[in-house]
Amino acid sequence: MMADRKRVLRLLKTARGQIDGIIRMVEEDRYCMDISQQVTAADAMLRRANREILTAHLKHCVEHAGSDQERADKIDELVKALEKIL
Repeated sequence: MMADRKRVLRLLKTARGQIDGIIRMVEEDRYCMDISQQVTAADAMLRRANREILTAHLKHCVEHAGSDQERADKIDELVKALEKIL
């Protein structure tokens, strides 16, 4: 993985902490809107981590592909990932 590993790990660990907090909120039967707000925050954190990973893929894997076919394959991978996200 060519993404900034420390940054991606920090984002994922933060999201994990948020999810642990959300689980506690559900177990404690907290207010629905408060839980929803925290789910949205965790989702945003995961999206940021994914953006880091996909950006690194584009900047490194696609840019440094050894052949036109390899570059096309990498671009196809990226398009498939974006289809899932969008």
